[in-house]
Amino acid sequence: MTDPESLADRVQTGDLRIHELEEHADAETAATARRLLLERETETELEAIGDYTFPAEAADPNIENMIGAAQVPMGVVGPVAVNGGAADGEHYLPLATTEGALLASVNRGLAVIRSAGGADARVTKHGMTRAPVFRVDGVAEAAETVEWVEENVDRLREAAESTTSHGELLGVDPYVVGDSVYLRFVYDTKDAMGMNMVTIATRETCDLVEEATPADLVAVSGNLCSDKKPAAINAVEGRGRSVTADAVIPGDLVEERLHTTPEAIVEANTRKNLTGSAKAGALGFNAHAANVVAAAFLATGQDEAQVVEAANTITTMDTRERDDGTTDLYASVSLASLEVGTVGGGTKLPTQSEALEILGLRGGGDPAGSNADALAEVIAVGALAGELSLLGALSSRHLASAHEDLGR
Repeated sequence: MTDPESLADRVQTGDLRIHELEEHADAETAATARRLLLERETETELEAIGDYTFPAEAADPNIENMIGAAQVPMGVVGPVAVNGGAADGEHYLPLATTEGALLASVNRGLAVIRSAGGADARVTKHGMTRAPVFRVDGVAEAAETVEWVEENVDRLREAAESTTSHGELLGVDPYVVGDSVYLRFVYDTKDAMGMNMVTIATRETCDLVEEATPADLVAVSGNLCSDKKPAAINAVEGRGRSVTADAVIPGDLVEERLHTTPEAIVEANTRKNLTGSAKAGALGFNAHAANVVAAAFLATGQDEAQVVEAANTITTMDTRERDDGTTDLYASVSLASLEVGTVGGGTKLPTQSEALEILGLRGGGDPAGSNADALAEVIAVGALAGELSLLGALSSRHLASAHEDLGR
C-alpha cells in the first residue's frame, strides 16, 4: 500500500528504508510519510514544516528525504540604483534572513547611495573552477605531466566542452606539490553557477591526462578549486564572478543621513576592516558583506554554502576633496569570489524563481551570462550599502541603539 500511514509503518518495521519511499509513492506522499514517521519517533508536531506551497516533486533535483520546507522570512530592499556592465537602472533586491535589523540597515545604505546618484558596478572576471589532483612517482613525472598539459590545452578544451552546450574552458593552471599534481581548470559557465557543469567537464579531461601522461587521478576535486571553504587562492585569483561596486557620497549627505563624517567612516574602516582583519588573519577585509550575500543567496536559490567564499570581500573607504574644500566619501566593495547563477539548481524552485522575477533576472540572459552578471552587480551594490550603513552606525556609535530601537 502507498498511503502515508502504511509507508511510515513499513519504515518503522524495517521493511523500507527512509530514502526508498519515492520508489513506492509519489514525492508528496513520501514526504508526508516521513513527517508521520518523525512525529511518531520524536513526538514533535511538524505542521509548519509540512505547510509549503510548491509541489514536492519540484524539489526532486534539490533535496533527498524531503519532509517539507524551511520557511525563512523574506523582505525586499531598494530600489538598488545600479550603473553596471550588465545591470542598469533600479532593481528591488529580495533578501531572506532571520537577522532583525539587517534589511533596515541595508535599506538605509541604499537610500544614501540612491540620493548620491547610484553606484557603479562591474564584473571584472569570470571563472568557475575545478581542480583535480593526480598522483605521480616524483617531480620528474610531475614536470612531464605539466608540460603535456600546457602543450595540449586545446585538446583538453575540446574534451571539456563536449560535455556542455554552454560552458567554455578558459584555461588550466598547474600546481605541483611533491608527487601530487593539481590542475586548476577555469570555466566561463554563462548564466549558471556551474559547479556540476565544471565537475562533469573536468572529469572528461582527466581521462585524457591519464592516457597521455604518467599521472593517475586521485580525486576530481583536490581542494585547490577551492569550493565552500576559506581559501586564499579564491581571494587572490577569484572564483565564479569577481565583482566590484563603488559610489561617491557627498559629505553633507553622510552627515545628514548617517550622522557622522567621511573622515570618521574612513578611520573606522581602516582600523576595523583593514587593520583589525589583518591582525585576525582574516581573508575577508569587510564589516559584514556575507550578511547581504547570504540573504540574497537564500532568496534567489544560490548555493548557500558558497557564502564562505563571498566573505573574501575587501571594503575600502577614502575621502575625496572637492575644489571648494568640502570632503566626500569614496566607498567600494570588491567581491573576489561571488558564485551566482540565474539558471539551474535552486533557482528553479517556485519561491526563488519569483525572487529572481522581482529582480527581472530569471533564466538565461541575452547575451548568455548577462543575467548572472547583473545579479552579481546588484548583490555587490547591496553589500556596499550594508557596509556603508554599518560603518556609519559604528562611527556614530549608533549600532547598539539602532538594535534597541528595532527591539532586536
